[in-house]
Amino acid sequence: MILRADPSVASLIRYQRNPHHAAGNGTHGEGDVRHGKKGQDLILPVPLGTIVEDESGMVVADLVESGQEVVAVQGGRGGLGNAAFVGPANKAPAVAEQGEYGSEEWFTLEMKLLADAALVGFPNAGKSTLISKVSAAKPKIGDYPFTTLEPNLGVVAFDGREFVLADIPGLIEGASEGRGLGHEFLRHTERARVLVYLLDPSENQEKTPSEQLEILRHEVRNYSTELADRPSLVLINKADLGVEVIVDAISVSAVTGEGINEALHAIADLVDLAEREAPARTGYVLYRPLGPTFSVSREADGWRVSGRSVERAISFADLTLLEAADMAAKRLSRLGVDEALLEAGARPGDDVMIGDIVFEFSPEVGDEEE
Repeated sequence: MILRADPSVASLIRYQRNPHHAAGNGTHGEGDVRHGKKGQDLILPVPLGTIVEDESGMVVADLVESGQEVVAVQGGRGGLGNAAFVGPANKAPAVAEQGEYGSEEWFTLEMKLLADAALVGFPNAGKSTLISKVSAAKPKIGDYPFTTLEPNLGVVAFDGREFVLADIPGLIEGASEGRGLGHEFLRHTERARVLVYLLDPSENQEKTPSEQLEILRHEVRNYSTELADRPSLVLINKADLGVEVIVDAISVSAVTGEGINEALHAIADLVDLAEREAPARTGYVLYRPLGPTFSVSREADGWRVSGRSVERAISFADLTLLEAADMAAKRLSRLGVDEALLEAGARPGDDVMIGDIVFEFSPEVGDEEE
């Protein structure tokens, strides 16, 4: 299973709704010179800016470029047909391998937006209305707090200029300390080059625009000084209401369009400046070490040997054939399974379990497989 960054994908909502995905099945090896057919790869598209964490919480990929990908889960190896075992001492082998089962793993996908500018404001400040006015984005808009729970992205194109604008869910006082969904919402601002503080002068807000700006800047700085030091711009929305004047702020109205063009040019200028000054991001994919190929554990009725390598070693279609059983024993010996069992305390005659197969432990020095 492959996760691939795709600029046409805007969110991870599909994986929230349907978290289970499986690649295609392969087939077992057979006689008559037939190897097992490979299963079809499963490629899952994710938005640019997706962070991939494994079950331990380790970040294994940061996919920020179009086409960048990580193999999240490896499929099982296809089974070899009988032709693979032809040798000088065995002109017509009867054995064939079974195909392996693929791995199953859980991953956490987190989208940190790759936006040029992010709208930051209190709930109900009009961020969603504004982004719907200046782009083709169609966010859910309501007259109650936290209408927006997921960020919305819109491409703003005007007068030959273009940038990506993000509508960040509303912040509240104490957000930087984890109040409400503050940390979750603030994380979405981390990859925006420019912050656009949107203030609301209407009676819906308990704070004045000046108080809103002070609180918003405090919450951003308390969360990240680096984030707070990025280029920023202040807009006062709902200019049609008649608003408090704030120095260096641009008054706009998402309803009437007043001040919108001036604000867009000011945002685009800051985005251009930030692009020139910011280092390029390339993302990364972490190549994880394979670790031990098998493990030995004591169980009440014998010993269990676990791991893909040992399951692969015994993956013959019919282990009742003396030829197949002998090959499996030699493979296990070469892997060091006999030695590991002896070190763990196993004795000849003990039962050894690999998957659903039970063997009688009979240590021997493995010869080269023919």
